[in-house]
Amino acid sequence: MKDALLQTSGLTACIEEKELLHGVDLTIHSGETHVLMGPNGAGKSTLGYVLMGNPKYTVTDGKIYFAGQDITELSADKRAKAGMFLSFQEPLEVPGLTLEGFIRSALQQKAGHVRYYDFKKELARCMEILQMDPSYAQRSLNVGFSGGEKKKAEILQLMMLKPQLAILDETDSGLDVDAVRLVSKGIEEYQRDSNGALLIITHSTRILDSLHVDHTHVMVDGHIVANGDGSLVDEINRGGYERFERSAEE
Repeated sequence: MKDALLQTSGLTACIEEKELLHGVDLTIHSGETHVLMGPNGAGKSTLGYVLMGNPKYTVTDGKIYFAGQDITELSADKRAKAGMFLSFQEPLEVPGLTLEGFIRSALQQKAGHVRYYDFKKELARCMEILQMDPSYAQRSLNVGFSGGEKKKAEILQLMMLKPQLAILDETDSGLDVDAVRLVSKGIEEYQRDSNGALLIITHSTRILDSLHVDHTHVMVDGHIVANGDGSLVDEINRGGYERFERSAEE
């Protein structure tokens, strides 16, 4: 589709010999918020990993286009440099590499030289929005962080790196009400700053309460079986996935 930021066409992928995604078609434009929902084991996280180029998965059919470029065979680091970002359900711990150092290194890889004063000022601003203690900037990435602190650290990276597309995988999982509110605030700030597109992968809807949802997709057994707007989220909250699972079996 013309001017699409991300487009998949017939995307099929497997891990070893097991096919997990089946002919997925998805189109995302700049500034849009898309939500991918579905029961556990439906393939939602798999789609996020495949879009980001995780080498554990093999694309066996279809194409992935980003900003008009065929990235189906592109490595994950090159996709990140092109403007894609994926938050993980379980962020990695990296002893010896500070949160500040990690973000600054990622910015330098993306944009080249980064002025240290400007970087520190923006880092402090973003950490204040997320109500993160400034000392976390000098701590090893995710080492000793609680689940909520790890999620905040990922949203901090999102706010600093300002990717064109952010794929957020279960970002609100395990967070209390206050942490969800702060994470949502960080996501809103990211979209205001960069007109970034979001693909939010979730089976909870708490993080969506303060965000405008443009498109909702329901995945069952590796297929996208339904598409709609934000009202589809409300329907799922009321009735669950039974209707969609039945349609997938027909």
